[in-house]
Amino acid sequence: HVQLVESGGGLVQAGGSLRLSCAASGCTFSTYVIAWFRPAAGKEREFVARITWSGGSTAYADSVKGRFTISRDKAKNMVALQMNSLKPEDTAVYYCAADRGITSTPQYWGQGTQVTVSS
Repeated sequence: HVQLVESGGGLVQAGGSLRLSCAASGCTFSTYVIAWFRPAAGKEREFVARITWSGGSTAYADSVKGRFTISRDKAKNMVALQMNSLKPEDTAVYYCAADRGITSTPQYWGQGTQVTVSS
């Protein structure tokens, strides 16, 4: 079955950078969309960024556009989220998720990795 394992979280000062990784296994991801989510006030989760495994098309939440970059490495079966110019409001547990297509409720989830941005 599909397994997603996140890594790369940590503590960073405002304005700094972190790179999150999501290692994917368990199936052929050619038709999958891999996305990052984080909890948000008043919501169960907030979409952050996504990438289509086959074509590499990307999309971002307005709150992170221009600061975060999502990418995939097909050879390593990994998706990365490069986070620059981090703000205290980016503090959250970041979850990697996958499904066959774009959805706000992906079927498969990782365990999450904590990102803390100090002011």
